[in-house]
Amino acid sequence: MAAESSQTLERGLRLLRLLAGGHGPRTPTELAADLSLSRPVVYRLVTALQNEGFVRRDREGRVHLGFGVLALAQAVQPLLRAAALPTLRRLAERVGATAHLTVAEGDDGLAVAVVEPSWTDLHVAYREGSRHPLNRGAAGLAILAARHGDTGYRATEGQLQEGARGIAAPIAGLPGLEASVGVVSFGPLATESTGHHVLQAATELSEALRS
Repeated sequence: MAAESSQTLERGLRLLRLLAGGHGPRTPTELAADLSLSRPVVYRLVTALQNEGFVRRDREGRVHLGFGVLALAQAVQPLLRAAALPTLRRLAERVGATAHLTVAEGDDGLAVAVVEPSWTDLHVAYREGSRHPLNRGAAGLAILAARHGDTGYRATEGQLQEGARGIAAPIAGLPGLEASVGVVSFGPLATESTGHHVLQAATELSEALRS
């Protein structure tokens, strides 16, 4: 019984990850093919997940993610913030620039944690909860690059705010989480050395979230 329950849970999670993959809604038949499961099994999974609000079906019978997933995501953000703050604080102090953790939410990047350096005279005031398109700014571009397997850092200037320079790297190795760590500054940033520190911070946070 325990093994059967574990298998059902695994299949349900695979179904949710598939729907979250950005390829649009699926019919039960398409889900069955994508997951290599029978249609009766998929129907049972969809019914159970629908009852809990994690999926919904439209008039054509296609399966979408449900709003119950949003509640889980909102509950995770404070955990991410708490885990990220020590790493961001070290990065901000080391580089002398505002450090931030950004997660992908739809087509936007959402800043869920921000730490300003304590010793600089001038730094960027970057508000937690700020949003920007993923295709603008280092934080979003790093996330987009990671979707194609590129885990290097990205550097930009003036894309989100005139005169602001940003460097960010994706947090890799965490299935289901698309996020980046970065810094932003009005002053000059030594791209290579700052990029190295940002990559170190991304690796450190990835390891912390896996432990």
